[in-house]
Amino acid sequence: MPLRMGPAGVPLSCKGRTIVEGMDDITVLGLDAMEIQTVRTIQPKHFDQYWQAGILSWNSDIEMNMHGPYYAELLGNRRERNRTLLKMESSMQAGKILNARHLTYHVGPYGEWDPGTKANEEVANIFSGIVDRVHSIWGDAKEEEDYAAFPWVHEAEPSLVGIEMSGRQELWGTVEEVLEVCNHVEGTVPVINMAHIHARSHGRMKTSEDYAELFDQVRETYGGKKFFCHFAGVEHRMGNALHYTQIKKSDLKFEPFAEYLAEEGDWLDITIISDSPLLEHDAMYMMQHYDKARQRLLEIRARDERRVKLARESGMTPEELEELEKQAKEDRQNAEQAKEKDAGKKKAKADTKTTVIRKKKAAPKAGKMMDLETADDDDDDLF
Repeated sequence: MPLRMGPAGVPLSCKGRTIVEGMDDITVLGLDAMEIQTVRTIQPKHFDQYWQAGILSWNSDIEMNMHGPYYAELLGNRRERNRTLLKMESSMQAGKILNARHLTYHVGPYGEWDPGTKANEEVANIFSGIVDRVHSIWGDAKEEEDYAAFPWVHEAEPSLVGIEMSGRQELWGTVEEVLEVCNHVEGTVPVINMAHIHARSHGRMKTSEDYAELFDQVRETYGGKKFFCHFAGVEHRMGNALHYTQIKKSDLKFEPFAEYLAEEGDWLDITIISDSPLLEHDAMYMMQHYDKARQRLLEIRARDERRVKLARESGMTPEELEELEKQAKEDRQNAEQAKEKDAGKKKAKADTKTTVIRKKKAAPKAGKMMDLETADDDDDDLF
């Protein structure tokens, strides 16, 4: 299963604070993905840095991605929508320069629209135009035979337009809404933000079965096997995400997700971006837990293979051998419990013996006191 992990931004440990130096640090850490955050309008002075990162990405195995403006109003009035599209335009241009595989965008509040088919159709129309614009930006470069500045435009496909699932009730972007739009607009992909899904569904993502159910839903509705995910801890209340936290301090745990990826994720081609405030630290944390889950799975498979081999050698079926091992395990547990029980009895007996000895040692003092009391009883009252 192809799996990529990386931070949402330049790593905190990067001293130079540039994208290229951040990519070097990511490689040293064993990560292979990165998402550039463009919270505000991109300044022209940043484009040279994006181009250098694009060249490095093309010559290496690091997947670059870009997140568009966080605040969007695509379902607002004409002025609000045009203002949002203007911000998105600069990120589309930067995506080509960066060789970005995914461009992630939010839709924003429902505004005057009610959740449902009409709102989804409006969003689909808007993103259809966004995909056309991305293709036209990449097409301008492809028309030139020798475009040395951006060699990837001739061989790589244009950036995929990602629609991110939102984490608040007043924002468009439930799992069902995003999947419906992506299913109807070619060139778009669902951005599966686990923290947002967890918050909006009042803490839904708890077990590996919950992740299996989610990816089955995505596969049945959207299809394909390539997925782009965001993961972080999240503080939430009343079905609304408040802010990201580090994974260890959240009720959204990565271990069940790692378990699902290890056991059932062979069909996936997935990139996971760490949105945590700890960035690369939590990306490494996720990678370590995935490796542990894989190791546990390999141990289980090796044990099962050994059981089958022993069953064949002994002339038993694997089920019979498993039942025999189960009985042996129960016998060992019973023996250990009996041993603990005997140890408890011996300890109680020893405690009783110690108590008796202490009482015997205290007996002379008690007798002496009794003698004094008897003497006092024989004497006349002095008062």
